[in-house]
Amino acid sequence: MESAPQRRPHQYALDLLRPPAPTLDNFVPGENGAALAALRDSQAGRGPQFVHLWGPQGSGRSHLLAALRGTPGVLVDDDVHGYDDAAQAALFIRQNEVREHPGRILVTAADAPPAQLRHLREDVRTRLAWGLVFGLRPLTDSDRETALRAHARSLGVRLDDELVPYMLTRLPRDMRTLISVLDALDAYALARKRALTIPLLRDWLAAKPDLAS
Repeated sequence: MESAPQRRPHQYALDLLRPPAPTLDNFVPGENGAALAALRDSQAGRGPQFVHLWGPQGSGRSHLLAALRGTPGVLVDDDVHGYDDAAQAALFIRQNEVREHPGRILVTAADAPPAQLRHLREDVRTRLAWGLVFGLRPLTDSDRETALRAHARSLGVRLDDELVPYMLTRLPRDMRTLISVLDALDAYALARKRALTIPLLRDWLAAKPDLAS
């Protein structure tokens, strides 16, 4: 019979996955430490007025922009590669307004570097390269495993050695989903007084067939 380590109770819902709100603190940088450092400066009102992030889906660009959204003095434009004529015109106005007002910052993101966004207006595209440009690299499995084990330690949870590799082969690979699954699985284990193991994850996934791959 599995035994569970003693730990504090949690308030996580058992039946709903509630990914944590994106923040710079819960972003797992992997090889993207320079970009994260630049955005911390942006959040603090320092650094260049323009930052452009580019990378494939799942590289973390939308997480980073969501983390900055609402920061005083910081404007964000995500997925600019998909902007239509009206959205490009509005972005052009924002680009010029930011440049004319020191202290304001514009952070943009797309699936390619500015020079490759050929379908955008040239005046918009060139302005995307005015400041720092960072190509984001997706996390490796090693990065994901390190992050999940660190999160488990923050919860006071001991994981079965094979659990995280199993999660990475059976679940969506974005970190928000993986973290929220670990949180929900922790609550599920606590309610049943069981350890976090592969059999427990299988039991939990049996009730969520759309989640498992």
